[in-house]
Amino acid sequence: MPRRRERLARFLLLPAVLVAVGILAYFTFRTTLQVERLRQQSVLEATLGLASEKADRLDKRIIGEDNVVVAIADPQRMTELTSRWLPTAQRETPTVRAVLILDDTRTVLAFASRAGGAFAEEEAFRRLLVTRMLGDMELAKQVPDELRHLHREYRGQSYLVSYWQRVVEGRSYLVVAWHDIGRIVKEAMPSLLSESAAPSRVNVVDEDGRIIYGPPLRSGEFTVGVRFPTTLYGWRVQVSPSASDELMARVQNRARLELVMVVLSSAVIVLGVVVILLAAERERRISAMKSDFVANVSHELKTPLALVRMFAEMLQSGRVPSDEKRQQYLDIIVSESERLSALIENVLDFARVERGRQAYEFAEGNVGEAVTKAVNVYRYRAEREGVEIATEVQPGLPAQRIDERAIQLAVINLLDNALKYAPGSGRILVRARREEGSVVVRVDDRGPGVPHEDRDRIFERFVRGVSAATENDGSPIRGSGIGLALVKHIAESHGGRAWVEGKDGPGASFAISIPAG
Repeated sequence: MPRRRERLARFLLLPAVLVAVGILAYFTFRTTLQVERLRQQSVLEATLGLASEKADRLDKRIIGEDNVVVAIADPQRMTELTSRWLPTAQRETPTVRAVLILDDTRTVLAFASRAGGAFAEEEAFRRLLVTRMLGDMELAKQVPDELRHLHREYRGQSYLVSYWQRVVEGRSYLVVAWHDIGRIVKEAMPSLLSESAAPSRVNVVDEDGRIIYGPPLRSGEFTVGVRFPTTLYGWRVQVSPSASDELMARVQNRARLELVMVVLSSAVIVLGVVVILLAAERERRISAMKSDFVANVSHELKTPLALVRMFAEMLQSGRVPSDEKRQQYLDIIVSESERLSALIENVLDFARVERGRQAYEFAEGNVGEAVTKAVNVYRYRAEREGVEIATEVQPGLPAQRIDERAIQLAVINLLDNALKYAPGSGRILVRARREEGSVVVRVDDRGPGVPHEDRDRIFERFVRGVSAATENDGSPIRGSGIGLALVKHIAESHGGRAWVEGKDGPGASFAISIPAG
């Protein structure tokens, strides 16, 4: 039950982490977008405030000139209009071109102009005012002394007029100031709208988007337009930060970077959880294999110890029917003692390798001689079990830096593996020869062979081949699962490798290679 709960917890952990990471990434990205919107909004608000300030500045300038005209254009002193206005017109009202006073019958009573001799234009304006402009002015709704403006195109030309009604001695008069659009664009706008630090940030466009003043501005997220509130209300001021392209690029790059960081962070978290789960699963498998290893070793130790004790007690009790039986019992005791010693030696060597304290004593030696010695040590046991060990060592193998004892241990483990899984097979062939710059030692048996899917796994610690783990009668083959792991470690410590090959017939060929230097 606890193991089932542990598996269920591991199974649910990764989806839970993925959901949590998804939620975290969503809120992080949403917060990033909100912060980015706030940044853009602050830039837009600042740009909008700048545009409104510039439009108000020009509006106030024109209205200030209108107030001067209001003070000068007195219907009771209409004959003095020209003499009172023209001397200060250039200084006080630079954009006003003409001032007119009309009565309630639309008759021009007084007319003062700065145009000099351009009477044709003045007469044309006077006719236009009487015939067209007065009809577009909302005079019926205008209260006395209220200043109003008319900004409109007539015959393809833009006009701006300021007008207000005055009542004197019960009689209504209309005062009109004609502003020179050309002067406003050429003189007033450069001084009021431009900034020396950023001369290309502002322009003025009409209803159709045609540029009246300033350079073209690239439309984008940070370009805003504001209409003139009172005077030139048919036009609008457009303002764009001087580095709007750079701002847009930076905003986009920052958004991409933060998105990448969110994705990478989420990927790292998920990867970390996967690695932890894989490590936990690996540790679980290793723990299970260690448990199997302990059980196998315990069984391996228990069986020879029981046999040694049983036959020793029989010899001790004197219940031996003949000398032949006594010798048979002694041979069994010696054989099981050898197997017990080999197992203990393997366990001790493996424990040193696991702790990283295995010290190989490298010296000049000959792999062929080490193989011959290992076969001679093992030959007696093989003969007792009715198996012949044949040796083929290529003459003239080169001297190499090897640990001769370790090479012998590797060969003995390969022989023990062959004898364990192919008992009574009749013959084991051990070969040592030079192949492609290495000395290769092969141990060929006539056992059941190793399936292709097991050929890499069987060299891992505590792993035993599934198909070869039982006798022909179904009983388990004794083994600790560390012999081939030791073989692999010895080969790799000498700069080589260990592997197993299938054969055309029954059996397998286990091999190790030692570089010839």
